[in-house]
Amino acid sequence: MTTIDEVRTRRLEPREWAAVFPVIAQLRPHLDAKEFLDRARRQSHSGYELVGAYRNGALIGVLGMRPVHTLARGPHLHVDDIVIDEAERRAGGGRALMAYAEADARARGMTAVFLDARPEAIGFYQAIGYALHTVPSMKKKL
Repeated sequence: MTTIDEVRTRRLEPREWAAVFPVIAQLRPHLDAKEFLDRARRQSHSGYELVGAYRNGALIGVLGMRPVHTLARGPHLHVDDIVIDEAERRAGGGRALMAYAEADARARGMTAVFLDARPEAIGFYQAIGYALHTVPSMKKKL
């Protein structure tokens, strides 16, 4: 458990995942609770984990992350999901979750954290030391 700006962060047990759906839904409104749990459980087979951020015992944010090892990037942590409850934004929760992810990556011997940022969040990530990655992502719907 880590505390930053009066925000406590900790890895969540799978039995706790259903309780974080109301916060996750703010980032992933296309998912219902069942689909969220199904996807999170499926991703957990590849190391996906959820981390909760709490202020005064109440959940204020969630981060989903997974360790990855690729030929191009080597071992790194990928942040798939990070969301702070709308009423708690700009109050330290995002910083606390990202600090948790970075400490976790270092503890695993990783040298980088990667994530896909929404345009409106780029300023936040830059303020905490992240830079735009020069390799564009590509997608093809099948």
